Amino acid sequence: MSEKTIHIESAHPLDIFGPNDQNLEIVRNAFPKLKLLSRDNFIKALGEESDLQDFEEKFTSLLLHFEKFGRLTKSDISQLLAVDTLSPMLAPETSPEVLVHGKNGMLIRARTANQRRMVESCDRNDLVFAIGPAGTGKTYTAVALAVRALKNHEVNRIILTRPAVEAGENLGFLPGDLKEKLDPYLQPLYDALRDMLPAQKLLQYLEDRTIEIAPLAFMRGRTLNNAFAILDEGQNTTPNQLKMFLTRMGASAKFIVTGDITQIDLPKHQVSGLVHVQSVLNDVPDIDFIYLDNSDIIRHKLVGRIINAYGSQMVK
Repeated sequence: MSEKTIHIESAHPLDIFGPNDQNLEIVRNAFPKLKLLSRDNFIKALGEESDLQDFEEKFTSLLLHFEKFGRLTKSDISQLLAVDTLSPMLAPETSPEVLVHGKNGMLIRARTANQRRMVESCDRNDLVFAIGPAGTGKTYTAVALAVRALKNHEVNRIILTRPAVEAGENLGFLPGDLKEKLDPYLQPLYDALRDMLPAQKLLQYLEDRTIEIAPLAFMRGRTLNNAFAILDEGQNTTPNQLKMFLTRMGASAKFIVTGDITQIDLPKHQVSGLVHVQSVLNDVPDIDFIYLDNSDIIRHKLVGRIINAYGSQMVK
């Protein structure tokens, strides 16, 4: 008799085994010749070598399915165990418009015309600027594109960065060390990632730096190879800061810069790098500018009305 041990590293064991081991019972019924023992984050199978090989392939397909789709239902398990070969993509069917399968089966896709243009542009170009008002999904779509690229093994890591510019607040007087001072500025990036990746997988990626979230100043001197890098709040960079970030691009890299040029928090005498770059790089090949507008706002309906009201007030 032989044995095979499989460690569960990309998910919480409860997500795989199910409440009260309900999912595990389906697996046990599918492999009656094997003795299956589960403990903590691993499962051990004992039996004949041929049965163990089939079990390893099928159980691996369950883990890959959860990693891709963020859920594992009883129906998914039954369907995946029924196939003859390793095929984590069989269930359920997925639309090409879906960027990422998030937590609890959430389908994350481009929801507006300009968001779709942003996706198409990223597929064609290595550097994309997404410019538009608050609530248009610039950052969320960019993060979804980065997570998709990571899951599809198109890149080895994701770099997410923002300039630490105070929006009417004084960073120096905030409590805590540097990380604690900066984390509030990076929170929108954490929020997007939590929608798109299982909690344990996200924690693992952050710990091994497969996903890195850092202030813009930490990018200086680096070369980002095989990376998907996103600079959020690009309107709050100076021209030199934005140039510094863009020149970090290494081999097989994708860069997206997002920002809202109507909400610049720089000192009044300082030119925004995101405003400046439009005239500098507008005609450079393989670089694209996507402009989102109020029609792309996907937050509460009042957000669009608020932006329109402030816009008309500023015109006066």
